[in-house]
Amino acid sequence: MITNQILLLLMLSILWPSAAALPFTPGNIGNLFGMPESDGRILQRSKRGWMWNQFFLLEEYTGNDHQYVGKLHSNMDRGDGNVKYVLTGDGAGTLFLIDEKSGDIHATKRLDREEKAMYTLHAKVLDRNTNAELEPDTEFNIKIHDINDNAPKFAKDIYFASVPEMSEVGTSVVTVTATDADDQTYGNSAKLVYSILQGQPYFSVDSENGTIKTALSGMDREVKENYQVVIQAKDMAGQMGGLSGTTTVSITLSDVNDSPPRFANHSFRVTAVESAEIGGAIGRIKADDPDDGRNAEMEYSIVGGHDTFNIITDQMTQEGIIVIKKALDYESKRDYEFRVEVKNTYLDARFIHGLQFKDYATVKVTVEDVDESPVFTRNPYIIEVHEDTAAGSFVGVVSARDPDMCADPKRSQTAGNKCQNSRLPFHNKFIPSQEPSPTI
Repeated sequence: MITNQILLLLMLSILWPSAAALPFTPGNIGNLFGMPESDGRILQRSKRGWMWNQFFLLEEYTGNDHQYVGKLHSNMDRGDGNVKYVLTGDGAGTLFLIDEKSGDIHATKRLDREEKAMYTLHAKVLDRNTNAELEPDTEFNIKIHDINDNAPKFAKDIYFASVPEMSEVGTSVVTVTATDADDQTYGNSAKLVYSILQGQPYFSVDSENGTIKTALSGMDREVKENYQVVIQAKDMAGQMGGLSGTTTVSITLSDVNDSPPRFANHSFRVTAVESAEIGGAIGRIKADDPDDGRNAEMEYSIVGGHDTFNIITDQMTQEGIIVIKKALDYESKRDYEFRVEVKNTYLDARFIHGLQFKDYATVKVTVEDVDESPVFTRNPYIIEVHEDTAAGSFVGVVSARDPDMCADPKRSQTAGNKCQNSRLPFHNKFIPSQEPSPTI
């Protein structure tokens, strides 16, 4: 039985170097496809699927003439010109031309594998005189072989990522991967290797998968918060001559609670007027915490509590507000002193060992005097007089005291004995009296 045979011309010697050295004759076709030799021996060649039904064409051909693809040959062709080869299918007559006498196939233009990787065509062998088919219609493929004409590309020009400060070496930050439009099944054109161009010694990158990891321990956000890392992806397995693409990764160290609150000053003085209302604020104190967010949230309290003052935490400003619990009296007590504690409300177990996440300060409160009105020693006074007492008669004495004079030694000395109860005469303008009334 006569069969139609397709001679494969391999454009890349790496695929089948020996094929290029064989002339295209019926005898050699037999050698290529395992047909009997003239002495009856069968050549034992291992069959490879791609050898039997494909031509291979190198993409992006740059020559001036048409690119040779391969030859169709039938053993019905005795070289007398009576056989005609016909080509139909993808690109037949436009992209691919066949010499109807010799069966040679050429490509008419540069082909790009990334646009179309394979073309399926059909070959016929006809009698030139009668157009009768000498061979059944045979399907074959022309596969476009890749060249390294595409550089790796990252999806983004810049990526943003974060990692907790103080992370251990080798902590994964983010994975950035590039793609290469070249053929991943052929050669190393799309075999990518990742490397770090900027960002060492703080970070490293896994050469195979593009995962960025921490490379330095003890990175402190309070010292340096942002890092710019440049990652390169190079094809041809990273070898010289490979194409490359880069991307930038902006990495921010996120905060952890590794810094305790601290008072810049450990002594505060506050002044309050004695007339201040209960519940009113008389002053604020503040500790500093370089951490961020909830890691910097603080709580203030008076050590051991206090009967006259309290301290509450302003959640917005993280300040301690000193408020009055009990009325102040300059004349009773002018100076107060108490100890305030500040501590973080959230603690990270990784950092509490060996660190005291609290601090202390002393608060001194001075009460200021307010001018107070004289106070009668008795209220009310009851004085009896006779109904016939003459107008202007002396009927009794009432006494009052000035709290300010009694409390202030300087004012008391200046006023003499006026700090004591002052005896003030009381006169009835209308009822005269012949007898003095007793002192009350």
